[in-house]
Amino acid sequence: MHKGIYAGVSAMMVQQGVTDCAANNLANVDTAGFRARKPIAKSFPEVLMERVDPAKGQGEIPPWPWRSHPIGSASMNQVLSETYMSTDEGNLQVTDSPMDVALTDEEGFFVLQDGEGNQFYSRSGHFLVNEGGQLVNPDGYLLVGDGGPIDVGEAAAVSFTDDGQVIADGIAVAQIDIVGFESPTALRQMGKNLLAETEDSGAPAPVEVPQVAVGVLERSNVNVVEEMVRLIEAQRAYEAASKGIQTSDDMTGQLITSLAKP
Repeated sequence: MHKGIYAGVSAMMVQQGVTDCAANNLANVDTAGFRARKPIAKSFPEVLMERVDPAKGQGEIPPWPWRSHPIGSASMNQVLSETYMSTDEGNLQVTDSPMDVALTDEEGFFVLQDGEGNQFYSRSGHFLVNEGGQLVNPDGYLLVGDGGPIDVGEAAAVSFTDDGQVIADGIAVAQIDIVGFESPTALRQMGKNLLAETEDSGAPAPVEVPQVAVGVLERSNVNVVEEMVRLIEAQRAYEAASKGIQTSDDMTGQLITSLAKP
């Protein structure tokens, strides 16, 4: 197959990934504490392309040289290398709710836990008291404090202080765990506005002097205008790559036709 077609397909795949990333950001523009992701496309000066035999995908590995077929080298092909999480702070929205808190450190995260003890991280500071008297986020994940999941029992009034303490009926019952990461941009999004640590992000480390704003929620840091521009650019680049593939195919067809004439 013509290498120009491979280059066009490579560009189309990159733009598809950019579109998916921008669409996900826009879908979460009203999600409290959501951190936008940015795509990174990288080009390789030279890539050796090979066509893998279909039998290999079916569990049958033929002996060399039938495993793959070299196509040739291609220059300046692009791939969507990765996406990274933006650490810019979102706008703060005043709610006046004693159960809403926002982190004032742009690289700090609340610690949440599921029923199996798995830990996740989030910037969303909207919490509730579940039927068991524990503090949870709207999806039921437990808010973790210095002694594990925070239990306020049957307290009639629950609130937070500016240094992250939990107050139940006027008594401090726990200190919220707030952690940071060496490379927070490498955290993995897990859905439901949750983040998980990765090898590149490093392990969570406690924030020495946590500071929170009570009665405030951090909104998404998605820039709607920026994401819409990215969508438009990706769509036009996708169309241009598609036309390039069609042109390469037409030229190849004309070449074959001209060589086939006696």
